[in-house]
Amino acid sequence: MNPTLRTAGLFLMLTLLFVGVGALFGTFTSFGFWTSMVLFLAFAVLMNAIAYFYSSRIVLWSYRAKIVSEKEAPKIQRIVKEVAEAAGVPKPKVAIVPSKTPNAFATGRNPKNAVVAVTEGILKLLPEKELKGVIAHEMAHIKDRDILVMTVAATIAGAIAFASRWFWWSTLFSRRRNDEGQLIIAILAMVGAAIGATLIQLAISRQREFKADEIGARTINDPASLKRALIKLHEHNLRWPIERGNPASASLFIVNPFKGGGLIGLFSTHPPMKERIKRLEKLEEDMLYVPRMDRTFSDAPYRIK
Repeated sequence: MNPTLRTAGLFLMLTLLFVGVGALFGTFTSFGFWTSMVLFLAFAVLMNAIAYFYSSRIVLWSYRAKIVSEKEAPKIQRIVKEVAEAAGVPKPKVAIVPSKTPNAFATGRNPKNAVVAVTEGILKLLPEKELKGVIAHEMAHIKDRDILVMTVAATIAGAIAFASRWFWWSTLFSRRRNDEGQLIIAILAMVGAAIGATLIQLAISRQREFKADEIGARTINDPASLKRALIKLHEHNLRWPIERGNPASASLFIVNPFKGGGLIGLFSTHPPMKERIKRLEKLEEDMLYVPRMDRTFSDAPYRIK
């Protein structure tokens, strides 16, 4: 789908969900239906504008990420430059997140305004080849313009979660709450809005992760290194989830940085790690056994030493 249409559709779906929360808020509080609808619609328009122009800054700020120069972080800057050239996109800015949890994400509204953020933990954990695989994954998101869609989804989904909590507490303490039915509706509205926002993120995120894995692995011609990196990152993030941040932004990261299991795992914005590894192993086999007569220099096989 065209990136512009895809983004517009996302804006529309999340706006309607946000306004729906407003309608319920007005119905069961003293604000009134139409007043609440207008307020939430105005707020949704404002959130869309902020998400489009400033969502990347909001995400970087929420994780205390700092943009670094080549002098401050020469190794990661060199890797990002090499992968950007291989992917055929402008070199993005590089930010470092002060967290021991190893992870990475990309943000920005287009390739020219993109930022690749890595945690201090991932710089210490991964050797250069595996780190290059992670950066190639993020560069694939940048090249396919996924970062705007995913960053906007994270920003607005966070706002929907906030509005749902606001609605919940307002209903609890409202003078108009004179029966248990309203309390039940409030609970359903809160849960429904949160699940709806998550499902929208899930729908646009899971397949993008598979695609970014494949494109990233092909960009550096090294599925094995990306596979090893994902295994390490998955295990470390399960044991030591990230210290701060909004779960609504989980879809931005290469692996889920927040602890989740059971029912929460069913609504994860990331595909199952076993399936990601399985697909990379299949890609590795395909790249290893391409017939020599059909192979170009860029298709040369990579073998684990």
